[in-house]
Amino acid sequence: QVQLVESGGGLVQAGGSLRLSCAASGLPFSHYTMGWFRQAPGKEREFVAGISWSGTGTYYGDSVKGRVTISRDNAKNTVYLQMNSLKPEDTAVYYCAGRSGSTVVLQGTGYNYWGQGTQVTVFS
Repeated sequence: QVQLVESGGGLVQAGGSLRLSCAASGLPFSHYTMGWFRQAPGKEREFVAGISWSGTGTYYGDSVKGRVTISRDNAKNTVYLQMNSLKPEDTAVYYCAGRSGSTVVLQGTGYNYWGQGTQVTVFS
C-alpha cells in the first residue's frame, strides 16, 4: 500500500520559513519523480515544485521561484520543500505527489499518488 505522509505545515508570520517533509512508503521511491502542489480555498490546485528521481532535475512554479527549494533523500524515502520569505498568498494546503516516471510534469493529473496534505498559513 502506497502512502505519502506530509508534515511540517503550520502557522508562520510573513517573511518566515517552513520546511515541509513527505515520507513515502510502499513504492520504489528512488524511481519516482516527486512533486509538491498547493491548493488555497476557492482556487485551483497549483504546481509548486518538482524533483526528478535522481534529484538532478528540479522545477519550480513561477509564484514561488527563488523562495523555495525542493530536495530529496532517497535513503530516507523523503522529499522536502524548504520555503523562505513566506507571504500570506502562500497560504494553502500543500500536497506531496509521486509519479512513476523520470520527468517532472507540472500537471497534477500526471501523478499517481498523493498525500493527504498539510496546512500552511502565513499571517501578516
